[in-house]
Amino acid sequence: MAAKAVAVIRGDATGTIWFNQESSSSPVQVTGEITGLTKGLHGFHVHEFGDNTNGCISAGPHFNPAGKDHGGPKDEVRHAGDLGNVEAGDDGVAKVNITDSQISLSGERNIIGRTVVVHADPDDLGKGGHELSKTTGNAGARTGCGVIGLAKI
Repeated sequence: MAAKAVAVIRGDATGTIWFNQESSSSPVQVTGEITGLTKGLHGFHVHEFGDNTNGCISAGPHFNPAGKDHGGPKDEVRHAGDLGNVEAGDDGVAKVNITDSQISLSGERNIIGRTVVVHADPDDLGKGGHELSKTTGNAGARTGCGVIGLAKI
């Protein structure tokens, strides 16, 4: 059964992110566009809570149902919500096109009702040696976020 979700990102960075999944066993396609970024890489994660009452900070830590260390999207050891980086060009726009098998739009790794966050700095994918590498990728401030909700198919 196909499922579709959407998040409208608000903050210094803004945009719309779409999540599409053809069946519960297929990967999730994450697409969209984020504007208002500085040129370069920006950490991009699904955070645990769909709570933006205190801005993006209310979203809590990365979505991590397996209790693993932070990593990159292709790593075996990673949070389910670790989607790596998006890259903004000179115009401050990042085109998002990610395929991920650790998140889902149903079941125990369901991201609907959680928050997608774009960060100020690059995600070091858990390999930076910084004290925050294994928890956040040392990706810096949360510049924009949006709650992931069901979308009309």
